[in-house]
Amino acid sequence: MGECLAKSQMLEFKPITAGDIERLTPFFSLRANKTCDSVFLDSFLWRDAYKVRYAISEGKAVQWLMEDEGRVSTAMPLCREEELPYFFGQIVEYFNQELKKPLGIYLADAEAVEYLNLDPRRFKVTEMEDLKDYLYDGDALRTLAGKKLHKKKNLVNAFMREYEGRYEYRKLCCSDRQDVWDFLSFWRDQKGADVDEAWELDYEVEGIHEILKNCSQLHVQMGGVYIDGKLEAFSVGSYNPREKMAVISIEKANPTVKGLYQFINQQFLIHEFPDAVLVNREDDVGIPGLRQAKLSYQPVGYARKYRIEQKDF
Repeated sequence: MGECLAKSQMLEFKPITAGDIERLTPFFSLRANKTCDSVFLDSFLWRDAYKVRYAISEGKAVQWLMEDEGRVSTAMPLCREEELPYFFGQIVEYFNQELKKPLGIYLADAEAVEYLNLDPRRFKVTEMEDLKDYLYDGDALRTLAGKKLHKKKNLVNAFMREYEGRYEYRKLCCSDRQDVWDFLSFWRDQKGADVDEAWELDYEVEGIHEILKNCSQLHVQMGGVYIDGKLEAFSVGSYNPREKMAVISIEKANPTVKGLYQFINQQFLIHEFPDAVLVNREDDVGIPGLRQAKLSYQPVGYARKYRIEQKDF
């Protein structure tokens, strides 16, 4: 315990930037993790919304600090599985001794929770059912073969017939950022100003702008669908090599174009992630319509997440 305390006092947290990707990326693959947090892009996308900061500890782990409505929390350390107990103990001590707060982890991955097997007398562990990530078979989403995905394939085919000769899938690069910004303005206006989701939508748009400003550094995959020369859908994702998993962080489409969401979904995987075995399409945040849409693609599993609250502070 004393050693952890000494090391926790040495943690120096700083804001995450695009330039940190080369330094941090190797840590994301040190242990099994199928959540959307298993790639750099997710932390970067929401860095301003949750005031994301990080510290590299002893050259072996990444520790995190986030803030939401004044509440400070952390995430599971990025480190080798066998070193999880040590670095978990380190961040507990940092919260207790440096921040004078009990440890709180809002979203901990199932693999880490299972490995740590935390003492229930010290920590309350609660599954966040609405925040589990949906996992899909990569080949199934690329081919849309079989009875269960027949309706999706019909929508894709209907789109291709309706817009034959008028549409084009393109790999997007930094020079296309103005097209994406223009589409985002249209898309955000369509969503309106519902106070329940406006905060998250605005931070998401801001995060996308930051991705586009720094896309040459971030090595993310981006693809879009143009209709009559105008961008009408785009998607952004990245790859977790350990899990052979594509993580789809962003997917936007003009909702008035029938079959466009299904088309960009399929084409993005075909062109940008042809070898991905798994596809993580993130959570449904408890929204019934979004849940129905994600279930309709026939998930093969879930990346479950947990809240951890220290009880013995």
